[in-house]
Amino acid sequence: QLVESGGGLVQAGGSLRISCVASGRTFSNYVMGWFRQAPGKEREFVAAVSGSGSELYADSVKGRFTISRDGAKNTVYLQMNSLEPDDTAVYYCAAKGGYSKSTRQYDYGFWGQGTQVTVSA
Repeated sequence: QLVESGGGLVQAGGSLRISCVASGRTFSNYVMGWFRQAPGKEREFVAAVSGSGSELYADSVKGRFTISRDGAKNTVYLQMNSLEPDDTAVYYCAAKGGYSKSTRQYDYGFWGQGTQVTVSA
């Protein structure tokens, strides 16, 4: 089970950190990812981190967002800086077995319920 938290309303240029706590199994060897879905748009890849800590980012967030994980807490984070109104979306945490990172949502077998992030202009 994956449970996200930390979403909210923030002004453009601000920062927010969202979290995802995993339970029910050990996800330390799983690739953990963040996806987002804005109203009327398809779900899109944001970032992923492997069990070894290797990171992958979408071009739209590179340099602004940072994904990290805390194995002891079974938690993955997404630090979002310099937020823009286009970052407004429901953000989903996901987990994928294996060692290779992926940008494809269909490669991820576990999903959280999502947390809303709203960036005002």
